[in-house]
Amino acid sequence: MAWPRTLAALSSRNYRLYFGGQCISLIGTWMTQTASLWLVYHLSSSAFLLGVVGFASQAPIFFLSPFAGVWVDRMNRHRLLLVTQFLSMLQSFALAALTYTGRISPSYLVLLSLAQGMINAFDLPTRQALVVAFVDRREHLGNAIALNSSIFNLARLVGPALGGFVVAAAGAGGCYLIDGFSYLAVLGSLLAMRLPPKVAGPARRHAWLEFREAFHYTYGLKPMRILMVTIGLMSFFGFSYSVLTPIFARDVFHGDAKVLGYLMSGSGIGALAGAGYLSTRTSIRGLGTVISLGGAFIAIGLLGFALSRWLPLSLLSMAITGAGGVLLMASSNTVLQTIVEEDKRGRVMSLFMMAFTGTAPLGNLAMGALAGKITAPTTLVISSLFCGAIALMFFRKLPEIRAAAAPILAKLDLTETT
Repeated sequence: MAWPRTLAALSSRNYRLYFGGQCISLIGTWMTQTASLWLVYHLSSSAFLLGVVGFASQAPIFFLSPFAGVWVDRMNRHRLLLVTQFLSMLQSFALAALTYTGRISPSYLVLLSLAQGMINAFDLPTRQALVVAFVDRREHLGNAIALNSSIFNLARLVGPALGGFVVAAAGAGGCYLIDGFSYLAVLGSLLAMRLPPKVAGPARRHAWLEFREAFHYTYGLKPMRILMVTIGLMSFFGFSYSVLTPIFARDVFHGDAKVLGYLMSGSGIGALAGAGYLSTRTSIRGLGTVISLGGAFIAIGLLGFALSRWLPLSLLSMAITGAGGVLLMASSNTVLQTIVEEDKRGRVMSLFMMAFTGTAPLGNLAMGALAGKITAPTTLVISSLFCGAIALMFFRKLPEIRAAAAPILAKLDLTETT
């Protein structure tokens, strides 16, 4: 079967299986996230606790991902992904059991969010590193990463809206239960794959030495170094808005969990549009400019959302923010995956997840605490100003990045520039 250019990665059987399983599972994941944000604010009415839950779910990624990356490069990545997905399923069922028995509390939500964060510290770099193994042709890698963003953001579009209705009709426990069963889809797809045996790598050394090697490799290359710093700063200031959305849903728009679902889905619509655009690209040429535009979109969207008191305008602002987030992160991912050496892929992608997902919990905690003192809208205005400054600084660095990347791309027989 001849696949259109926007779906080229689906010509690979393993990637088709992965794509199908993730489509189902990620919807459940976003339902759980929506239910947890609503539940913690419903139980506590505390902006700070929203930040704490966001911090707990992602902080382990910051501390564990570098060493998780060593394991990803050492172990059978396919089997490791099966283990992390199974543990995530158990975590969702635990949330459902606590909710249905009436024992759920902010403390349990924080503890189970912390457990999921520990699982994700291994799961996220494993998934990123496995994308190359799922596609049969290297030139389809960029398309596979864009499609990954598409299914993630399609789920972000459908999951929160569906989660809002489920919470309103059956409580948060219904979302947790659906999420638990949704993991069966991705487990089934992983078991159905046929992957070549892992090629033996160099002799193992102490984990710290392997991490240090990857750290020096990553930050010794200017394109990687600037990308990682930009990702970390944008994640801290620009991706923490989600923990504050329950405040806007309840206190600004005087709505319920459905309104929260609409706001989160608005972000998903924009993100899906951004991923759709990236799926049409066939090279990394111009991705540096796309990354700069993504940062600018985040700044504009956050400013509009902070100042808006009209729901349609807020939804549009969330869509702009979501589009910017995908353009920034997926493009950065594509550039890194293109230029990284294979034997360091797991460790470099763990550093990528540390910069992206790992700095977000610090932002969640800071934004939650700040919103409790100066209000959520004012906090997002400050975030938008920082994001605009970061995007501008990256844009001014583009000539340096392109000059430094040229020899690496030439070595890989690629002539495109970022």
